[in-house]
Amino acid sequence: MSDTIEHIDVPHPGFFIREELEAREWNQRDLAYILGTPEQAVNLIIAGKRGISPEMAKALGEAFEVHPDFFANLQKAYDMARARDPDPGVGKRARLQSVYPVREMIKRCWFTDTDADMLEVQMSRFFKVANTNDLPHVRMAHAAKKTHYDDVPPSQLAWLFRVRQIAEAMPSVPYSEKKLREALLRLKAFLIDPEEARHVPRLLMEAGVRLVIVEGLSGGKIDGVCFWLDAQSPVIGITLLHDRIDNFWFVLRHEIEHVLRRHGMEVEVIDIDLGKSMMGHNTPPVESDEEGLANAAAAEFCVPQKDMTSFIARKTPFFAERDILGFAKRVQVHPGIIVGQIQHRTGRWDLLRKHLVKIRQYVLPGAMVDGWGQVAPVSL
Repeated sequence: MSDTIEHIDVPHPGFFIREELEAREWNQRDLAYILGTPEQAVNLIIAGKRGISPEMAKALGEAFEVHPDFFANLQKAYDMARARDPDPGVGKRARLQSVYPVREMIKRCWFTDTDADMLEVQMSRFFKVANTNDLPHVRMAHAAKKTHYDDVPPSQLAWLFRVRQIAEAMPSVPYSEKKLREALLRLKAFLIDPEEARHVPRLLMEAGVRLVIVEGLSGGKIDGVCFWLDAQSPVIGITLLHDRIDNFWFVLRHEIEHVLRRHGMEVEVIDIDLGKSMMGHNTPPVESDEEGLANAAAAEFCVPQKDMTSFIARKTPFFAERDILGFAKRVQVHPGIIVGQIQHRTGRWDLLRKHLVKIRQYVLPGAMVDGWGQVAPVSL
C-alpha cells in the first residue's frame, strides 16, 4: 500500500489538517509551535505516515477550536478503511460454534481441525446432510421442513450421531431376542460384584446388540439411547454420566427393555435424567408408555420392587448399614444398588454413599468406547 494519502478511499486525517492549515494560512511549523510538539511529528501526520493518538486529538481540537472527537473519528474511519476484511472462515466457524460444541468435538477427535470450508464438509458428513444449511438447528429459512431432530438439543444430537457413527462401524451378529433374554439371566448374577460388569459388552454383542459407550458432551445431560440401524441391528448407547453402580445397571436394563420391546425402530429413544425414575412404579404402566415400561423393568431387575417397598416401609426413617447389607445379600445384589434405590425413593442423598462404588473402570476395557482419553477407531 502506498505511503501517500491520495490513494486511500477514506482520506487520512492529515488531509483535513492540511486543508485547515491552508484555510488559516498557517504552515506546519506554525502548527507545531501551537501544539508544542516537534515539527517532524506534525509532518508525519500530515503526510499520512502517523496516526492521531487520543492525546493528539485533544490537542488538535484545542488548536482548531473543535471537539476532539472530530479528529478521533477521522482516525477511526481511516483505520477501519485500511483494515483487511476478516477471513471468511470466521463467520462460518461462528455460525457452527454458536449451535454445536464444535471445538469440543474437534478436541475429542470427531473432526479434524482444519479450514472452515473443510469443517463444513466434515459437519455435513457427520450429520448426514447435503450441506450445513440443512443441519438441524442451523437450517436457513429456505431449507427443508423440520425433522424430529430439531427437538433434540444440539449437544445431545451430536452425541447421538457419534454413537450412530461408531455403531455402524461395529461388526455384529443378527439380533436375537431369545439370546438377549438369556443374557439378562446371566447379567442378573453380575449385580453382586462391580467387576463382573466387564462381561456386559460381550454378552450383548453375542445377542446382536451393539453397546456403544460415548462420554457425553458438555451440557448434554444424557444417560442413554436406543435405536436400530435396521430390523436386525439394535444399538444401545450410554454415557456413564453418573459413574455409580446403581445408575449403571438401571440405565443399562432400561435400554435393554427398549430393545426387547423394539422401541426406537422409527425414532431414537433418547433418555435423560433416568435417575429420577429409579424408584420404580407404584402402578403398572400401560403398554403405550414406553418409558414407564422400561423404568419398571429396570427397577425390578435391580431389586424386586415388592421386597424393596417392604424393606423401606419397615426401616424408615432409620436405615442401619447392617440391615442394608443383610437385605442386599438376601436379594443377591451389591449394597450400592440398595442404597441407590433408597436414596431416590426417600431423598436421603447422604445415606451410606460409600457403597455407591464407581463402575466405569470395569466396563470400559471390554466395550467400544469413545471418551475419557480414548477415541473410537472410526472416521468420516
